[in-house]
Amino acid sequence: MAALEVEILTLFPRMCTGYLGESILGKAQEAGLVAVRVTDIREHAAGRHRVADDAPYGGGAGMVMKPEPLTEAIEAAVGRLPGARVLLTSPRGRRLDQALARELAGAGRLVIACGRYEGVDERVRAVVDEEVSVGDVVLTGGELAALCIVDAAARLVPGVLGNEQSAGQESFSGEGGLLEHPHYTRPPAYRGMEVPAVLLSGDHRRIERWRRREALRVTRERRPDLFARLRLSEEDLRLLGAGEDES
Repeated sequence: MAALEVEILTLFPRMCTGYLGESILGKAQEAGLVAVRVTDIREHAAGRHRVADDAPYGGGAGMVMKPEPLTEAIEAAVGRLPGARVLLTSPRGRRLDQALARELAGAGRLVIACGRYEGVDERVRAVVDEEVSVGDVVLTGGELAALCIVDAAARLVPGVLGNEQSAGQESFSGEGGLLEHPHYTRPPAYRGMEVPAVLLSGDHRRIERWRRREALRVTRERRPDLFARLRLSEEDLRLLGAGEDES
């Protein structure tokens, strides 16, 4: 049995299957570490045309996803994945971050319902455990959000990443939730821009100090909200000092 089992419920399955079959997620599924099923919500819609949306009561623009198909799709998915945590993608939900990704990876089983149109009938939320948002932005549908959730959680399943240290060294994952330091690869010089000499030195202690300093610097410049929550050590303060030159 896979360490992480997921079922995505969507009106547009092909929007998900292509991404899920490639790169790390595709390999994780081939290895049996992660299992992802994509189900068309219209399988649970009644009538010849399998209609899954309707006009909102009270008037207004757009359409609303009907309660019956989505509720029944969720219940059927939970039947296949007993004990699964049921998520609904929604701008009203908890924002996806690395802490939530760790929670979801540890849950073992997830059912993710993709919202569409103007939203879903409020009564669907009776069978939903939690709503999740990928940020303060409105998307055409929840498929991209669902893929973000699966990708973020799957990377934390042991064995999914080729280098087991990778997940712990990425942005938001390390101690204090710093953004990640800059990366460089060959060639050593490109269009007048050179790789910092410290990275070519072979001195691992200096390299680690440089990476820590750059992570602190980038976080301070780009996410001052995260930086303000850090507990800086004396070494961190020294690294950030004007006299420190490890480049």
